[in-house]
Amino acid sequence: MEKFMTVLEEKMTPIAVKLDNNRYITAIKDGFFGVMSLLIIGSFFLLVANLPITGYPEFMASLLGENWTTYFTVPYDMTMNVMTFYVIIAMARSLAKTYGMDSISCISSVVVAFLILTPTFEFKDGALGMGIPLSNLGASGLFLGMLTAVAAVEIVHFIDKKGWKIKMPDSVPANVSRSFSALIPALFVIIIFNLVRILFSLTEFGTMQAFIFHYLQVPLTSLGSTLPATLLITLFEALLWCFGIHGSNVVGGIMQPIWLSLTADNQAAFASGEALPHIVNYQFYSNFMKIGGFGGTFGLAILILLFAKSSQFKALGKLAFGPGLFNINEPLIFGIPIVLNPIMMIPFILTPLVLCIVAYFSMKTGLVPYTNGTNIPWTTPPVIAGFLVSGWRGALLNIVQIVISMVIYYPFFKSADKIAYDAEMQTSEVSAESVTEA
Repeated sequence: MEKFMTVLEEKMTPIAVKLDNNRYITAIKDGFFGVMSLLIIGSFFLLVANLPITGYPEFMASLLGENWTTYFTVPYDMTMNVMTFYVIIAMARSLAKTYGMDSISCISSVVVAFLILTPTFEFKDGALGMGIPLSNLGASGLFLGMLTAVAAVEIVHFIDKKGWKIKMPDSVPANVSRSFSALIPALFVIIIFNLVRILFSLTEFGTMQAFIFHYLQVPLTSLGSTLPATLLITLFEALLWCFGIHGSNVVGGIMQPIWLSLTADNQAAFASGEALPHIVNYQFYSNFMKIGGFGGTFGLAILILLFAKSSQFKALGKLAFGPGLFNINEPLIFGIPIVLNPIMMIPFILTPLVLCIVAYFSMKTGLVPYTNGTNIPWTTPPVIAGFLVSGWRGALLNIVQIVISMVIYYPFFKSADKIAYDAEMQTSEVSAESVTEA
């Protein structure tokens, strides 16, 4: 076992470190972390507009008028439905920071590049002007936005390294000088992305967004929504955690764009009263697989709090239960420890896989509704989280999952607790003998 773990650590750790330190994955993580607060707020506005309570729509209509839903759907539209716009701004800032460049010029270059490639429409009935559909700024434009952000910043970085910029005398104010130094990089970005737009307009797709959506986004989201892919990703994340690497950071940087686009699909269907299309999405992963944190360790925290015999585990139970209630489980992962512990690694890997399968088939068979797309804070306690995203049956599923995790962890916890207890008793006996001899 020790030889196997050593070989596994030697093979996995370099890969995980490279992924975690990759500038583009870091930028994607920063992009979604930066926008998550807006997505959560927008989701709650949508939830208020669609509370599944008998008589609620009629009551709100009598109180606020027939168009009362717009009071809540507009904030939702301006957050969740334009999330790509916010994500690329945060990504541009992150990449600019990585390269040590001016963030404002990078952000403006990314935004203009994205808008050039984003499909537009012309108003009809004689109205002047053109517009951009909200859907093109939301989930359907997410992959285009991320690719655009990376490409535009790389162009700016290339121009910056070559020194192709207008340099003003030192006497010129810094903000004016910065504006002139950004002229040439921005010009290159606009010319290059406009050429890309023209080239795609000559194809059957018409736009780059349609091309990416068809050949990249649809296949990736279809794969990411399957049970086998979710189990494989969960296994990889668990193994990273077992070797002390923050697996959720590594996996989240790759999978979050896919899962959030699936969430957006469910959210849009929920808002329009249609059937929800996806079981697996960000809410499924966050609220039905990470109960108490990755590894489904809330059940373990309860076991330790209620049944521990050793002083070490009793103290750990008191310390870990509170954070575990809010899905923070580092006290358990590094306190037991689970990291590099061949015994505790087994239930830590097994539990999220079982929770995933139970939740998936509970929804597949109709026992529990699909998640409604509401983005809630990842620290939302279990049961409450299940209720918010899947109603009372979602809350009940969380309770069942906690019991399942307790059953899986129990024999391993008892073994680890007994080892700690026996060691404490032995230490006490040795201390007592020393006192007697003295």
